[in-house]
Order: sequence, then structure tokens, then C-alpha cells
Amino acid sequence: MKKFLAFASLALVCTAIAFASGTKESGADTSLQDVQKAGQLVMGLDDSFPPMGYRNDDNEIVGYDVDLAKEVCSRLGVELVLQPIDWNAKEQELNTGNIDCIWNGFTITEERRKQVNFSDPYLTNAQVIVVRSGSTAKGLADFQGKLIGLQAGSSASDAVDKNPAFKASLRNVVEFKDNLMALMDLEIGGVDGVVMDLLVANDNIGRSGKNFRIINEYLSPEEYGIGFRLKDQALRDRD
Repeated sequence: MKKFLAFASLALVCTAIAFASGTKESGADTSLQDVQKAGQLVMGLDDSFPPMGYRNDDNEIVGYDVDLAKEVCSRLGVELVLQPIDWNAKEQELNTGNIDCIWNGFTITEERRKQVNFSDPYLTNAQVIVVRSGSTAKGLADFQGKLIGLQAGSSASDAVDKNPAFKASLRNVVEFKDNLMALMDLEIGGVDGVVMDLLVANDNIGRSGKNFRIINEYLSPEEYGIGFRLKDQALRDRD
């Protein structure tokens, strides 16, 4: 059984994608039919997460994942509905039916697998630390007694938790609503570094031209996937 989606590289190339029905213990899995009947797929995303999903100068939501989702919906014959969500409540948004999937640089973790039915990975990424260009930090050991910022409910938080020695060495971890707010605080010296996705960090530094850099030592590697409700096997898979 092929998975919902698979990509060999970062290029915007979609494979032929379709969905098929399946079953679950409590009866027929109608997740695919429900989306087709509604004529739309509601995609939950953080609209301040470039380059995966963000607002352009015209306030339109665009990005890598948005382009991929548009192609998938075109092949399904349904409309793509972009639904910005609070990333800290993403699983709740999914499981209460407010969205059909979480698709926005969503890192696959074993803890999240307990709540979410993931597609195959489609991008490889890593959690890194962004600092001001003038910082002397070169590795994780250089953050002893320092303040680190990150997005609440993100895989950056998971990466810090999975490095207990690093976390214990910090003065504190400061949570922000999104990465852009964290980077703004970094710029004014509120925090000493921001833990975030490598892809997002590179995009922000390249587009903003701000005096940031990424330290060489990564916290953890990771992979992105598309998240569905646990019972929605038909919507995730194809025969």
C-alpha cells in the first residue's frame, strides 16, 4: 500500500496522488468520501512559518507546503481550504474536526504518533540554534547560563527536552507564539539564541538579511510528514 505522499527531494514535484477507502474496527472508514462529498480539504497550518506556509506582501497564504497541497487537491478534484491554527493546539484542532490535516513543516515524533496518523516523511530537516552574528557561541556547550527562545508546542521544544544536559545548562527557555516573534526578541537581545527548524532558519536569514547565523552543532535531525486523525486511514492511504 502506497502512502499518502512521498517526495524524493525538495523540488516541487508531486507524484500521482489519489486516495482510497479503508476500514476501521468501528465500521467503514469514510474519511476520503467525507472530503470528496464536502468538496474541500481543510489544511491546518501556521501562517507565519516560511518557507512552508506564510503570508506574502498581499496577505495571501503561500509556501512550499501550500503549493504541494494545491496540487494534491487538484488531483483529488476538491478545493483546498487554508486554515491558520494555533500551533500549540494543532492536535486538538485536528481531532475536533476543525481541520482535515496538519500540513506545515509538521515534524514526525513518536510522541505525536500517539495522537496523529502520519504520512510517509517528505522532507528531511534538523533543529538548530540561531544566534546574532556577533555571538561567540559555536556549540551547545556555549549556551550555559543563557536564555533560549522557541515556538511553544513546536518540535524545537521536543528537541530541547530530548537533550537534558543542554536544557539543564540553560538559564531558562522562553516560549513564543511563533518563530518570527522569537527572532524579533533575539534581534533586540532578549534571548541569546532561538531553537528552530533549519529550513525555516535559512529562509528567514536569507530573506530578511538580518545579522543572524546558525551554529554548527545541531540539536537533532528530523523529518516532516502530513498529519491526519488516527482513524482516517483511507484519507491517508491509497491502494
